[in-house]
Amino acid sequence: MSIFGSMKTAVSGMNAQANRLSTVSDNIANVNTTGYKAVSTSFSSLVLPSSGGNYNSGGVQTSVRQAVSDQGDISYTTSTTDLAISGDGFFIVQGPDGTPVLTRAGDFQKDDEGNLVNAAGFQLMGYSYNSGAPAVVVNGFDGLVPVNVNQEGLTAVASTSGVFKGNLDSGANVAPVAPATLPSANAATTTADTKKFSMVAYDHLGNKVMYDFYFTKTSVVTPVPAAGATASTWEVAVFRNADAATGGTTSFPYTGGAGAVVASGNLTFDRDGKMLTGGALTIADTSNALSIDMDLSGFTQLGAAFAGTGTPNGQAASPVKDVTIDGDGIVYAKYEDGSTKPLYRVPLANVASPDKLTLMSGNVYSANGQSGVTVTGFPQTNGLGTIKSGALEGSNVDLAGELTEMIEAQRSYTANSKVFQTGSDIMDVLVNLKR
Repeated sequence: MSIFGSMKTAVSGMNAQANRLSTVSDNIANVNTTGYKAVSTSFSSLVLPSSGGNYNSGGVQTSVRQAVSDQGDISYTTSTTDLAISGDGFFIVQGPDGTPVLTRAGDFQKDDEGNLVNAAGFQLMGYSYNSGAPAVVVNGFDGLVPVNVNQEGLTAVASTSGVFKGNLDSGANVAPVAPATLPSANAATTTADTKKFSMVAYDHLGNKVMYDFYFTKTSVVTPVPAAGATASTWEVAVFRNADAATGGTTSFPYTGGAGAVVASGNLTFDRDGKMLTGGALTIADTSNALSIDMDLSGFTQLGAAFAGTGTPNGQAASPVKDVTIDGDGIVYAKYEDGSTKPLYRVPLANVASPDKLTLMSGNVYSANGQSGVTVTGFPQTNGLGTIKSGALEGSNVDLAGELTEMIEAQRSYTANSKVFQTGSDIMDVLVNLKR
């Protein structure tokens, strides 16, 4: 047995407890840090070879473990740019050097340039909608740009497409077959059997443009045909509301004669009231330089009252009032008129072993060989969590547990110091034997 060996073992024990106390101090210091993940100290023994009746004391070594995969408590705030992740995944952020890293700290605020930056100074990254709906790059960070929520001035978007759906009453009478009496001829005397709907779209300057849709039944097949065959036909004709007549009891004739119609077509339905053909219609409005592709495939023909609703795209000239972020990570600009426009989509990233990520200053992580490669995806896909706007994830530190750890570390450190002190006393005895 070596006295020096026992003293060195005691020193290794004191160093191990000092490391344990260091992780405790880090956890306690960051108990209120957004998205902080607790660290802990794990001990393992070091054994030296022994022979016969002599025992050589070894020592102890420590390793640090991270609880990155443990969810922290989520609390709600009043800021829509505060973000929390419920479930797996990390925000992708970048620091001043432009290197993408991962974090759970979603306390983002707008800086002087409009970028969303968290308390540690890292910018939130996302995919822009400038070229349409973005696609995720699953194995890298290509295509990501800082999320900027500065949306000043007025924005107007012309309508290019729309959806019109509803029901056409199957009990409506068939209109006279003479083409001159149909709405598309701009000379019809409409009755209760011709249904008119109106829809608002937007021109290139954000001005509202209203269109009148006329639906008229033009034929019925008798007796009732077989399944899948045409049972009835309806004509749909579209006019600019601004061209409607104002002096009589009907909107006809619209200004421009037969050329006033901006779109027309036929809808056919089967015996079950389902549409067979005619679900696509294009409004060609040369006066407003608009071409609007309308989807009418949602119409049915059933024994119920006429009903219809239209939802075109486009946007009136309106200033941005607020910015919102939904659970799928889409950042919307909310305009004063109540309309919204997608600006960015925030992805999440994950690795196979989050607890093995490399911890860096600023409560961010980088991937390494032990954690596995980074995989990127949109929230609520491929096992990734949900983004909660107006919320923050707190640290997952158990304060009561850390205080207990601190007391245990203190006791163990003291005990190891006593071993060292005893070894020192024995050495004094050996030295004094020579005197």
